[in-house]
Amino acid sequence: MKLLQKIFISLGTNQGNRLQNLQNAIDLIYEQIGSVLEISSVYETSSWGFESEDFLNCCVAIHTLLTPEELLNKLKEVEISLGRKQKTKTTYEARIIDADILFYESITITTKNLTIPHVAIADRKFVLQPLADIASEYKHPVLQCTVADLLHNCNDESTISKVALKLGNPFNSRVFSKYNFVTIEGNIGSGKTSLASMLAQDFNAKLILERFADNAFLPKFYKDQERFAFPLEMSFLADRYKQLSEDIAQYDLFKEFVVADYHISKSLTFAKVTLPEDEFALYRKFFNVIYKDMQQPELYVYLYQNTERLLKNIAKRGRTYEQDIQPDYLEQINKGYVEFIKSQPNLNVKIIDVSELDFVANRADFLKILKQIVS
Repeated sequence: MKLLQKIFISLGTNQGNRLQNLQNAIDLIYEQIGSVLEISSVYETSSWGFESEDFLNCCVAIHTLLTPEELLNKLKEVEISLGRKQKTKTTYEARIIDADILFYESITITTKNLTIPHVAIADRKFVLQPLADIASEYKHPVLQCTVADLLHNCNDESTISKVALKLGNPFNSRVFSKYNFVTIEGNIGSGKTSLASMLAQDFNAKLILERFADNAFLPKFYKDQERFAFPLEMSFLADRYKQLSEDIAQYDLFKEFVVADYHISKSLTFAKVTLPEDEFALYRKFFNVIYKDMQQPELYVYLYQNTERLLKNIAKRGRTYEQDIQPDYLEQINKGYVEFIKSQPNLNVKIIDVSELDFVANRADFLKILKQIVS
């Protein structure tokens, strides 16, 4: 999956309710582009390069999956939706909102429509001052000096003053603060790994991903289930127990919480489907010994997808050994998850139907899921 990129954006306005214009822009950036990580103070300056009303300016740091070109187009859509009109002059003009990409990670781009880093950063105090609030030590990839140094050496002598009023983050980044451990579960192809990864990146969580790719029995199992089911399930159980026990116990001072893309109980769910009755009885004895010592998540999220969508997702990700998975197998796995959830009255469970959602490609869908998780 694509990695989230850290972006810095400058916002400015000198028409109408200026503070509300900035807040509306931030809200739309959150809804359409990515999570808002930091927001600078608001600064007032005289119009720069032309005579007009004073501007309010700020800078925001965001995470986004968009490419630079996609980001540019989305920011233009934000400007238009807030009422910005097409320029009628080649010179500077008053505007209801202006959104500029300052930095996109540490990359440099020069095209007809886009230059990153922004070409005029070093010359504009109304950009550098709010940017220094949230990225003073960020190094300009071309000039090779920090934002703080750029501000100190800036020749712009215009007056800039901090405004007392604050802008709000559309989403509280501390919504997961009541949780130490969150599990995202679901059937094969449900998107649990993608969602867990997105939550970890957006909310500064320690990520635990199942190491299924390292299991030598998995490809063999899909070719000959009867022969390899028991060694596969036992090896999975041992690996899951070891990984979860170690990773959860290793406290990370710089992370807010732990999010995993599986729960130890999936071992029992899959084993019940794949093993004959006598082998499952033996397996269950081993599982019960392990399960009672496992730390349980404060929140267990189950992503439900219908079988048709699961098969499409499995085909799309193209793992050779998964291509022969049958619909009835997936349906049995889903039934097993439901039975487990019903048997755990003390587990804080949220079941979310994602059959009609594409939360990786569509940010609106991601936000729908996020609201359900934290509601």
